[in-house]
Amino acid sequence: MKSIIIFQSVHKGNTKKIAEAIAGELEAKLVKSDEVEVKDLTNYDLIGLGSGIYFGKHHQAILDLAGKIPAVPGQKVFLFSTAGLPQLKAVWHRALRNILKKKGFKIVGEFSCKGYDEVSFLKIIGGINKARPNKNDIAKAKQFAGSLLTVLAAKHIPPPSSPK
Repeated sequence: MKSIIIFQSVHKGNTKKIAEAIAGELEAKLVKSDEVEVKDLTNYDLIGLGSGIYFGKHHQAILDLAGKIPAVPGQKVFLFSTAGLPQLKAVWHRALRNILKKKGFKIVGEFSCKGYDEVSFLKIIGGINKARPNKNDIAKAKQFAGSLLTVLAAKHIPPPSSPK
């Protein structure tokens, strides 16, 4: 399966660590959001999009990119993020999910884990989730990637062989 992971990692490299872990498991091409050729994305069977969460949503570069990806109804995508409060993944991923669903993409999975966060008032207290993502988070990201492979393989039904 030809896969690409597109990410935006700005402050601490949190999302890059997760993107690398998932890419390794999927044997996917890994590209920063500002280096991707949008027109080439139709050549992939699976696209991953991720970033840190900024004020309740993915980084604007990822949202903008999602709006530019050529619509290929049924093309498979997955979302991932790092966040101060990853428990709210359903909320944080909503904006990106909505853009992709409106274009007909099939979202096959979502992943989020804790990331070191010292935005706004959190900087005063030294931030939250120091040393995150950690080895356990990276292992969970790899497990998520493995589950994607399992689900996608199970949903792929080869055409019946022709009778002789």
